[in-house]
Amino acid sequence: MTEACREKIKSAVEGFRLPRYREIPAVGLYLEQTAKYISEYLSGLQENCITISMISNYVKKHLIASPEKKQYSREQIAYLFFIAVTKNVLSLDDLKYFIGLQKATYPSETAYDYFCDELENVLAFVFGLKESPEEIGEDSSDEKRMLRSVIIAVSYQIYLDKSFSVMRREAEGDGSGAR
Repeated sequence: MTEACREKIKSAVEGFRLPRYREIPAVGLYLEQTAKYISEYLSGLQENCITISMISNYVKKHLIASPEKKQYSREQIAYLFFIAVTKNVLSLDDLKYFIGLQKATYPSETAYDYFCDELENVLAFVFGLKESPEEIGEDSSDEKRMLRSVIIAVSYQIYLDKSFSVMRREAEGDGSGAR
């Protein structure tokens, strides 16, 4: 892999930041608005991160509550961010169980903000933007270790996806036809 490839891969997460719980709109968002809002934040990390039909499916599967007056609340949007990021490494059943575990352990705002901090922290480490991940939070509960494990898996999957994508583009552009 060339240094130019490494830099392109790193740039995929430079400056990446999810909105914290209080930054998510307090007014309800309609389905299309919700999908667009989440996709705008995650588009640099994942393609097809969330669609209208995915959100509807998550409601049908009871991963999130039904919208009130067709509008998704701040809490539902926070859960949808979590689902959109982790859906490639957790089954729907495991996602549902994990969300239930979180609800029994931490308030939604605390859990979501921790998820954001940890995701940004681990992504920066995996992509080589910092030497080691920071220890976030004071307790090291089993739930936090599980969440960190999911985030590590997600981060490495995103890294691999970005690496293969950049290397393919470079191979296609070099004229050799190598893939």
